[in-house]
Amino acid sequence: MHHQQPNNPLHAIKLETIVVELQQHYGWEGLADRVPVNCFRKNPSVKSSLKFLRKTPWAREKVEGLYIATFSKRNPWKK
Repeated sequence: MHHQQPNNPLHAIKLETIVVELQQHYGWEGLADRVPVNCFRKNPSVKSSLKFLRKTPWAREKVEGLYIATFSKRNPWKK
């Protein structure tokens, strides 16, 4: 049985999508200012960021929180 997560704003959104959209919105420098981790500061790339975030739960949570805070207004179901 497949469990849906209607209250999870990140449900069905890939980590790669999150990183790419935040990078396009803030740029690497702006992203590093908001989530101060080396994967955004030194030779940043989507691939290296994904590798780091998948191994580092606290950093991933910060990035996901930033994504929600930045793009939640886009969600037509939220008011």
